[in-house]
Amino acid sequence: MPGFEGSFQQYDCVADTHHGVSMRDGSVLYADVYRPALSGQAVEGKWPVLLERTPYNKDRLSYSVSGRYFAKRGYVYVVQDVRGRWSSDGDFAFLRNEADDGEDTMTWLASQPWCGDRIGTVGISYTTATQQALAIRHPEKLATQVLFDGAYNYFRQTMRHGGACEYAIAFQYSVSMARTGKQAVANPRIRAQLDEMWKDLPKWLRHQPLRQGASPLRLTPDYEQWFFDMLTKSDYEDWWKTPDLAIEEYIDDYPDIPLLFETSWYGHHITATLWKYEQLKKRHKTPKKLIIGTWLHGGDMFVQTWAGDVDFGSAAALEDNNSLRLRWLDHQMKGMTTGLDEEAPVQLFVMGGGSGRKDAMGRLSHGGRWRDEQEWPLARTRMTTFHLNPDGRLAEQAPPEDAAPITYDFDPANPVPTVGGNFTNYGTTGFLEGGGYNQNSGTMSGDHSPDLPLAVRPDVIVFRTDPLEDGVEVTGVVTCTLFVSSSAPDTDFTVKLIDEYPPNEDYPNGYALNLGDSILRMRYRDGYDRAEMMTPGEVYEVQLRLQATSNFFAAGHRIRIDISSSNSPHYDVNPNTGEPLGLNRCQQVARQSLYVDRVRSSHVDLPIIPPEA
Repeated sequence: MPGFEGSFQQYDCVADTHHGVSMRDGSVLYADVYRPALSGQAVEGKWPVLLERTPYNKDRLSYSVSGRYFAKRGYVYVVQDVRGRWSSDGDFAFLRNEADDGEDTMTWLASQPWCGDRIGTVGISYTTATQQALAIRHPEKLATQVLFDGAYNYFRQTMRHGGACEYAIAFQYSVSMARTGKQAVANPRIRAQLDEMWKDLPKWLRHQPLRQGASPLRLTPDYEQWFFDMLTKSDYEDWWKTPDLAIEEYIDDYPDIPLLFETSWYGHHITATLWKYEQLKKRHKTPKKLIIGTWLHGGDMFVQTWAGDVDFGSAAALEDNNSLRLRWLDHQMKGMTTGLDEEAPVQLFVMGGGSGRKDAMGRLSHGGRWRDEQEWPLARTRMTTFHLNPDGRLAEQAPPEDAAPITYDFDPANPVPTVGGNFTNYGTTGFLEGGGYNQNSGTMSGDHSPDLPLAVRPDVIVFRTDPLEDGVEVTGVVTCTLFVSSSAPDTDFTVKLIDEYPPNEDYPNGYALNLGDSILRMRYRDGYDRAEMMTPGEVYEVQLRLQATSNFFAAGHRIRIDISSSNSPHYDVNPNTGEPLGLNRCQQVARQSLYVDRVRSSHVDLPIIPPEA
């Protein structure tokens, strides 16, 4: 590219490790500072500074690699343990202290003799949330942020969703964090008990809800309390509305600075990242760039071409994480010409179009390609309504006037198992393995039920289009409107979007690839501030919004919608009793009715992208 500029390796690195930074309450949080060096000595002068604040141990290899990478290219990189984690003082509270502590850390950075006029922040997931929390304080010298796959409101997604608890995610994360908390590090017995619990996680996940004080989590009371708060605080109350947990509430206070967003169709925070991009583009004048890939959340994501059991081809891989961040930071912090200002503001990967056979690793070759876009959502989208017909067809034609409702029983003791989805398994397997999978029970390593299609279950109602004559691209947020009733005072309804492959030699029964899902706990059908029970037998119109996707349904495939009432253990199972959530001891079978007549026409709205010329 003519005129291209970029930082290159021209320095060595020295690290000032375990540097104490005092907070406003006297607590000391510790950081490692990586500085450019020559001949083993730090180069004096003022530099652009990068900050990452983490609960995952500043001493881990990935932070050291990043620190040395950026220091050798003319940045000071600072990584800090958040309050109560690893080397830092205080008690850890999940996303409770990051606004104050982040602001104090930024003030300290700005006063250092090696700090230049511009500070940038970087991170993913929790370390994206720490960036967002400090940003609304408008700290001195904050110039840009790299916000990779981070939440906008943990109540609306990631820890809760549609009024339900994202049970397995919250449970796995709390156990994982407790195993490396200060109590477990200080006491080998506590660590050993938590390690045993970790190994048996699928067994613990089968028994819901967990009782407080009834597991090894009780040995780390703060982590146990955090899990039970996530499980039982089901109303959207003030407890959730902190800058750390719900940047949505503070979006008007966000500073107008350049932001680089990254997420993926199977990531934790696809909905959150797209919402933030859309909202801040409306409010701000400075550049915003959005990259949407196919990888799972975290890890060496940019060079990963697969998610779960599905591979998207070598084209799905991007440059490595640090190289991508460097291009952005060089442009925004050093004023270099890196080409980013000439690229489209949105780069997304359209999944699909592959061979549909097994690759060398035994994964489905789903394929796909990158495409540049100018906005999100796409301006050329044609929202198209497909009706759920009583004969199982998903069609643009409305159903008959006199169609009877489809009725099924939802038994909380026999929930529909989770098979893939938008999450990461936090380093373990068993019942919660993210990404795309063939929708069969017995697929997940912790699910020992028979290997049969979920579609054969009587509590999974399937709607399919006819085989497509031409390919159809769906890119955007899928919305499903249902007319439902139940015999229970409270219950759940779930929806899932699937790309259904025709049979081939590798997949004699075809392949049902999950693309997105959602859930609605009916006590929150009118809003999340206050629960309201159902009147048994009364018909309600409700709407469920799935995670966004971009998928090309090839000719011969079918677009499929599955309706049910559970997806466990991803979401906690509704007992159908109306008891306080997370505290129930009883269960009952609910008789569910889905209405599919002309007047009460349950339907899905698909964001279809017209074929390119």
